[in-house]
Amino acid sequence: MDLALLRTFVTVHRAGSFTRAAALLGLSQPAVTSQIRTLERQLGRPLFLRQARGVTPTSIGDELAHKAAPHLDALVEIAETGLDDESSLRTLHLAGPPEFTAERALPALTELTGDDGQGFALRASFGNAEETLEGLAAGHHDLAISTARPRGALLTATPLCDEEHVLVASPGRAEKIGRWKPRRQGAPALEDVPVIEVHESLPFVSRYWASVFDSRPAAPGTVIVPDLRAVLACAVAGAGLAVLPRYLCTDALARGEIVALHEPAVPPLRTYFLVVRTGTLAMPHIARAHEWLLRAATDWC
Repeated sequence: MDLALLRTFVTVHRAGSFTRAAALLGLSQPAVTSQIRTLERQLGRPLFLRQARGVTPTSIGDELAHKAAPHLDALVEIAETGLDDESSLRTLHLAGPPEFTAERALPALTELTGDDGQGFALRASFGNAEETLEGLAAGHHDLAISTARPRGALLTATPLCDEEHVLVASPGRAEKIGRWKPRRQGAPALEDVPVIEVHESLPFVSRYWASVFDSRPAAPGTVIVPDLRAVLACAVAGAGLAVLPRYLCTDALARGEIVALHEPAVPPLRTYFLVVRTGTLAMPHIARAHEWLLRAATDWC
């Protein structure tokens, strides 16, 4: 069986689309379609069901992908690192949300970088859960940190840690609201307070309101910045209320730069997952990074 056909097949399987697979492979869509048809003729079985949006693998397609993908990944690893493992470091490609990756994962993993024969070079990229998992499935990353658990058997997810969300504002803003009003009155006490968020959809504030107040936030986002560290800076400056992961704002709370507006008995939590392509934990550098992060996460919760 032609390895090029298998590579195209696995890419389509991961991408869920001939169009996306063609872009990833640097081929035209007709070329990808032709290669898949050739492989299906060779096997005598259909591998994908064509749909209006993308393709869905058949049971035979799923079985072939699960058997072939780890071996193809291993061949790519050999091609990238060379046969002489002592002459060059392996490279770990990590992806995840910018704040958590920068504040938690990267400081932990840098302890494993180096040229001691067991370390690796590290390359990191940031993105949301959808982008990160798509990139992992397509082979752009080796290891991903995601707030969404992937579906299907092609990716394997392990719970990493939970983060607690805290409703905060500057002391001055809290005084304007009335320090005890949110705890006594709930969401109505916050209806006219400006909101700082990472997106117009208010993902953090909406999740907090639904979990704690069983309602939706009334105020729209006043300041929208796509980084939680910037959200924290704006909250410290008094721009409004924000919902932040506790790990990110613990120091600011301790210094009195912000205060918690509410302390629910059961705080909202969000789970992070450590995700790999199924079978790739057989690669030593990925396995070591995976184990190291799981160990480090015991001190993060």
